[in-house]
Amino acid sequence: MEKFFKVKENGSTVRTEVLAGLTTFMAMAYILLVNPGMFADLGTVSFDAIYIATAISAVIGTVLIGLLANLPLAQASGMGLNAFFVYTVCFGFGLTYANALLLVLLDGIVFIVLTITGLRKKIFEAIPKCVRVAIPAGIGLFIAFIGLQNAGLVVNDPSTCVNLVSFNVFNGTASWATVMPLLVTIFTLIAIAVMSIKKIRGSVLWGILGGSVVYYVLGFTISGFYDGFGANFSMNPVGAFGDFFSQAFCKVFTEGFDFSGYLGSHSSLELIVLIATTALAFCMVDMFDTLGTLYGACARGGLLTKEGEVPNMDKAMLADAVATTCGAVCGTSTVTTFVESSAGVAEGGRTGLAAIATGALFFIAMFLSPIAKLIPGAATAAALIYVGILMINCVREIDWTDIESAVPAFMAVAMMPMTYNISYGIAFGLISYVLIKLFSGKVKDIKVGTWVIAILFTVMFFVTH
Repeated sequence: MEKFFKVKENGSTVRTEVLAGLTTFMAMAYILLVNPGMFADLGTVSFDAIYIATAISAVIGTVLIGLLANLPLAQASGMGLNAFFVYTVCFGFGLTYANALLLVLLDGIVFIVLTITGLRKKIFEAIPKCVRVAIPAGIGLFIAFIGLQNAGLVVNDPSTCVNLVSFNVFNGTASWATVMPLLVTIFTLIAIAVMSIKKIRGSVLWGILGGSVVYYVLGFTISGFYDGFGANFSMNPVGAFGDFFSQAFCKVFTEGFDFSGYLGSHSSLELIVLIATTALAFCMVDMFDTLGTLYGACARGGLLTKEGEVPNMDKAMLADAVATTCGAVCGTSTVTTFVESSAGVAEGGRTGLAAIATGALFFIAMFLSPIAKLIPGAATAAALIYVGILMINCVREIDWTDIESAVPAFMAVAMMPMTYNISYGIAFGLISYVLIKLFSGKVKDIKVGTWVIAILFTVMFFVTH
């Protein structure tokens, strides 16, 4: 371990690396609960199938970044990208679960090619900084909005589109049975925030578990709450693998190329443009998310080189791209480096050994799906809201006094939750940037790559929507 990971050379110990790996796992283990719950909304794939797919892809991505790049970081299905997969690509565009997996596979393959050839840097530079910085914030707002809806706190309203759910238990518009889960979500969110302030490791995971306990304790106060509870419950640790192999594994190859459902009401041209723009959106979000996380986590731990670069950057990006490809084969959305890895870095993680420790814990977690299924939606919704809040902090990097930056950034942030579509937010941000530069006489500021991507998104609006 010392020879391969150079633990002492990096000023660490094996014990410190293992503890850092445990800390990172605790900080990001919530993805094992949230990701399957989100995919289960599709109705075509079960919680168990995606639980295993999420765990396997996390193991692959995390071990790869540890072995290839020797960095104390971890990977799993990215928050925001999973929402884009389910609510935009499947529900919004009308593609099947397997069709969407094919787009993720394309994202991974393109990402590999871009990383190997060095084109990744050129595409990254083609996106204006104001839009680039705004993307995580828009995704965060979108995720928080989904969490509020999943919790039932925000409901549909025919006159205003959305509204706050009723808490009025006195005049009959609400009951204790409907209000109790809402209170659990609020309690869980506050508990996560307080634990984070107190620097408690794994605050999101502990918040979810604590909220689950409160949910089931309060369940005794509701008549009929436990009727039929546990009727189909099984503690078989390998039972979930059956659903994984039948519903998720390799579906990208067996069903992903069948677009007959979409073509039944759309033209071939619409399909081609949709595939191009959606795969591009997957790739861009994945790329920016990974780059930002790599820089942020390494900067926090003092791991940057003298030139201010992430060590073994290309190898880390390659690990991310390969993990995304493997994740598509397993049946889950884009795999990306988790910002929660910063927790492990803060605990002293300096080498890939910490990543190997995190990967080992994800492997063990694969056999705990029966327990994970007991986590109520009221608790996981709070995690969605909290993660969304964390992702919005990047808006402070936007110069809101500069209209040239403020308008594209705002369009990117606002359009994601308001249109329930991440790619639309990116599109509006880029197109508004190009138009503002064009009509203000600063056309020379627009890079060729920016023109190409903006035109692609414009074509998408005219032929697919």
